[in-house]
Amino acid sequence: MKIILASASPRRRELMNLITENFTAVSADIDETIPKNVSPPGASEYLARLKAERVSRDFPDEIVIGCDTTVVLEGEIFGKPADRNECFRFLAKLAGKTHQVITGCCIIYKNKNVSFSEVTNVTFKNLSISEIEAYISTGEPFDKAGGYGIQGKGALLAEKVEGDFFNIVGLPVSKLAEELRNFVNDIPECGKKLYSVFELENL
Repeated sequence: MKIILASASPRRRELMNLITENFTAVSADIDETIPKNVSPPGASEYLARLKAERVSRDFPDEIVIGCDTTVVLEGEIFGKPADRNECFRFLAKLAGKTHQVITGCCIIYKNKNVSFSEVTNVTFKNLSISEIEAYISTGEPFDKAGGYGIQGKGALLAEKVEGDFFNIVGLPVSKLAEELRNFVNDIPECGKKLYSVFELENL
């Protein structure tokens, strides 16, 4: 039995290695349109479930983990900016305010599934136009939710972080490890033993 991470993100793959090296990363090709009946706080978990379900169809005998990260400010979802103008709009709105970074996760194995979300509060400094433009010019923000990468030069934009730092990068490592241990423990094929993070290597 293997673990499949339904993500092409190199950042998530790196963080998943902290939990176990016994996994394969597979890109999940889904429609990421959020239905109107899904609230902004629930969007990440919704997309994570779609990703896990999509990849699980190709790997029905493996444990599949889907993840998705969104930035939410005052009920608005900030996804990956489409261009420089949208990126500037995102960062200008986030400046001087506290927003939520929400990563949803879904774990699936055959007919068993569990999903959860982790929330981290991030407060940005008051940013000048030149500071925002300078950051955008690094090219760093365009493949990242909210238009910034906290693990890179985007760290210079943040004043305070409350919660799991890794959650902002794209994977709530501690929470996912806990949920994965419990999930595996309930699979008869894995026996009755409660797996530790390290014992997940032996799946």
